[in-house]
Amino acid sequence: MLFDSHTHLESRRFDGDREAVIERAREAGVTQMVTCGSDLDASRQSVALARAHVGTRAVRIHAAVGIHPHEAWSAVVGDGNAPVTLAEAAFEELAALAGDPCVVALGEMGLDYHYDFSPRPAQRAVLARQLALAAELDLPVILHNRESDADFCQVLDDGPADLRGVMHCFLADQALADWALARGLYLGIAGPITFRNVTHLDDIVRRMPRERLLIETDCPYLAPQPRRGRRNEPAFVRYVAEHVARLWDTSLDDVAQQTTANARRLLGLE
Repeated sequence: MLFDSHTHLESRRFDGDREAVIERAREAGVTQMVTCGSDLDASRQSVALARAHVGTRAVRIHAAVGIHPHEAWSAVVGDGNAPVTLAEAAFEELAALAGDPCVVALGEMGLDYHYDFSPRPAQRAVLARQLALAAELDLPVILHNRESDADFCQVLDDGPADLRGVMHCFLADQALADWALARGLYLGIAGPITFRNVTHLDDIVRRMPRERLLIETDCPYLAPQPRRGRRNEPAFVRYVAEHVARLWDTSLDDVAQQTTANARRLLGLE
C-alpha cells in the first residue's frame, strides 16, 4: 500500500507506455499517487489523467495543479522583474482547475535559484500568490525549494500562517528541516536519499517525527539506486521505502502504512 506522493505522470516521457507504467506501479505495491502540474497546461493534463482513472484501476491517481518556479514567467505580465505584475487570468484558471474533485493540492510551486529559468522577483510573487490561493481554497501545498532557502522561508513566513503542505524532494540541511517541521510542514523524501553522496538525509529521516514523512519518486526525474540514470517511475518508490525501513529499523510494510497514512492525512483523503 505504497503512496507515491509526487509524480509527473502527465509528462511526455510517459506518452509511449503510461498505462504500462501504472501497471508496474500496481505490481510494486503502489496503490495511490499524485501527479503534479508544473504550469497550466501540465495542470490540465494532470486533472485529465486523474479523471480518466477514477474507479477504473487498483492504483488511485490524484492531481495537483500549480505553477513551478521554472514557469513563473508564464504567470506574470512583462519581463518578471520588480515590480512584478501578476497575470491574474492564470490564477483564475488555476483556481478553476483546483475545483475538480480529483485535485488534492496546489503545486508544484516554490523557488529555484539553481537554474533561474524565471526571474527571481517573478518566482517570489507567483509563489506568494499561490500560497494565498491555497489558503482561500483550503488546500495543502506542494513546495519546491532549490538553493533559495532564505527567500523561500521569508515568502512562507510572510504568507498564510496555518498553511498545510510538504517540502517535496527535500534535500536541504537539518536547519531547514527543523524550520519546516516547526511550521507544521511534511518532508517528502525521494530517490536521492539512496545516493551514496547524500548521507545527510539519513540523519534527518532518523530524527524527524515519523508521522511527518512522505515518500515520492518525482518521476520521471531522480531515479533511486539501483535504477539511477534511468527514467524514474512510480514503481521505484519502493526503493525509497526500503531505504527508510533500514533507517527506522522496521519493516517495509510499517513504512508503507505510516507514509500512506501521512499522505492521506495531509491531502484530506482520510
